[in-house]
Amino acid sequence: MDTMTLTPPPAAATPRRAPSPPSRLTRLWRGPEADPRWARPALLGLLALTAAAYLWNLSASGWANSFYSAAVQAGSQSWSALFYGASDAAGSITVDKPPASLWVMALSVRIFGLSSWSILVPQVLMGVASVALVHASVKRHWGAGAGLLAGAVLALTPVAVLMFRFNNPDALLVLLMTAAAWATVHAIERGSIRWFALVGALIGLGFLTKTLQVLLVVPFLGIAFLVAADTTLRRRVIGSLAGVGTMLLAAGWWVAIVELVPESMRPYIGGSQTNSFLELTFGYNGLGRINGEETGSVGGGNGWGQTGLFRMFESGSGGQISWLIPSALVLLAAGLWLRGRSPRTDVRRAAYLVWGGWLVVTMLVFSFMAGIFHDYYTVALAPAVAVLVGAGAAEAWERREESVGSVPLAVATAAAGVWGFVLLSRTTEYGWLRVAVLAVGLAAAFLLLVIARVHVRAVPIIAAAAIAAGLAGPAAYSATTLAEGHSGSIVTAGPSTGGPGGGGARGGAPGGGGGAPDGGRPQAAGGTGTGTGTGTPQGGGGMGGLLDASTPSTEVVAALSADADSYTWVAAAIGSQNAAGLQLGSELPVMAIGGFNGSDPSPTLEQFQEYVAQGRIHYFAAGGGMGGGMGGSGSASQISTWVQENFTEVTIGGSTFYDLTQPATSSSGSTTTGAGTDV
Repeated sequence: MDTMTLTPPPAAATPRRAPSPPSRLTRLWRGPEADPRWARPALLGLLALTAAAYLWNLSASGWANSFYSAAVQAGSQSWSALFYGASDAAGSITVDKPPASLWVMALSVRIFGLSSWSILVPQVLMGVASVALVHASVKRHWGAGAGLLAGAVLALTPVAVLMFRFNNPDALLVLLMTAAAWATVHAIERGSIRWFALVGALIGLGFLTKTLQVLLVVPFLGIAFLVAADTTLRRRVIGSLAGVGTMLLAAGWWVAIVELVPESMRPYIGGSQTNSFLELTFGYNGLGRINGEETGSVGGGNGWGQTGLFRMFESGSGGQISWLIPSALVLLAAGLWLRGRSPRTDVRRAAYLVWGGWLVVTMLVFSFMAGIFHDYYTVALAPAVAVLVGAGAAEAWERREESVGSVPLAVATAAAGVWGFVLLSRTTEYGWLRVAVLAVGLAAAFLLLVIARVHVRAVPIIAAAAIAAGLAGPAAYSATTLAEGHSGSIVTAGPSTGGPGGGGARGGAPGGGGGAPDGGRPQAAGGTGTGTGTGTPQGGGGMGGLLDASTPSTEVVAALSADADSYTWVAAAIGSQNAAGLQLGSELPVMAIGGFNGSDPSPTLEQFQEYVAQGRIHYFAAGGGMGGGMGGSGSASQISTWVQENFTEVTIGGSTFYDLTQPATSSSGSTTTGAGTDV
């Protein structure tokens, strides 16, 4: 019998475990699989550096624009003041803009307490978000490198560095406009009605931030969607109507409430002469900005700088925004030319329409508006410039071995180098840098013209040189801006150029306090100070000026705080900045007579007399406001005269007040009080 050898069956192979999916943190770091491995880390690095730079030295600006900081303080104490954007918690008058930007800051103050940081950090976050949106807008269609370039351009634009660290409405306005443009391109790419409805909602919120300025970007958002959206004409029309509808809803609900609530039940609408938000919108903040006929304006025409086609390049605005405008225009023209024969739905060409229309329309309006114009308004151009530089450079780079690509790249680089040299020559601080910018820019421009003949290893060096020549100038201005505090109503970025508006309104805490101790919270100084404004203190010690608030002394704060619960307003002052200094120092409601510059009819003399008779106001701060000298109401002057004739003058900590609880008598004279004395 044969012996059979039995072989045991082979052991079953141990199954391999499937690799576990990457964690959220890993996915965040790596980004989409189609991206280069460096793309997401580079983006996160850009955003981190932007945040770190914008946060550095932030508290040096103190209350920044005290006009808005006072309204933020009021909104942190009163929901009604928050809703309307009132200057004080008792709701005497609103600021001269709608309140959306105040909502964000006031909620921050409610959470973290009143300080310079709690007011300004939200602006920094808006800046970082704007950089991220600009990067995303370019990266999606031109690649990660182009997106990084665009984001860096925005982050280093001097006026953006200034306004994303300041508490004016412009930071939120820029974020909302950038988000609207980004969403428009998504709506075009997808042919989506919902996405374009989102665009309308973002524009509506922009209206509640700074009224009609947001509408400057609307025409080309609508044109681009109607022309290029990847859907039928019927859906394009419906989508456009949906965008208009959501815009009206997002803006109109608040306007309707304000207009329908009886005037006696809400604050006076600051900046208007008839207590109407519609008048404010279409008058002082609307056509008045175009024709220079704003009632109550402190300037107009040449008072706000020379109008004309090259206004954005002159000494005031040039160093704020114009560094790369020539390059952006060259690259916009090149991009449109290169996409000229593309299909109707070409997303790149549509994006050029969106961002290029934004830049051209806004720049022309700013250049020719005869009314109130501040150089910091130009921050509204920064995202468009950044996107056009990043996208246009990438578009031309793809065709760099042909003249249609190399020539625009060379011209844009030469323009950046030459114009950077001109701008840096307007100040004495960057002598060697201006020469380097010019030399490197012209050398890179020449090499870009012949880049098809250059060794492949030299190509990245040439590209880096071109980028360095374009960004070195604005980076230097931005570094100067970061190193200084900025306060008041009119501020500028960079060093002084000696021109109109050059040098900005800088300093430490309001009133030139020279810093903000206690974790960024400005403290009361030993004296009053007069801020940096033009209003001259009168009557033996005014509390500040038209354009900036002063810091009240500890004696003044103590006097205002004594028995404060017995009064609706612990004091009244002509002009919002004068009232703001007292309010921020005491954290108690102070009535701003006449609004920002004292020219609004709020309150009237009769209303003020009634408040005094009811014992609702303790002190009247002497001097300070403009009092209706610019075509507005004369109520402030009438009130001031009546107070001086009928109440006792007192001096508190070197500042002059009138005690509205002490009628003047024939034998009464001025009284001097020390800290904590209630007279």
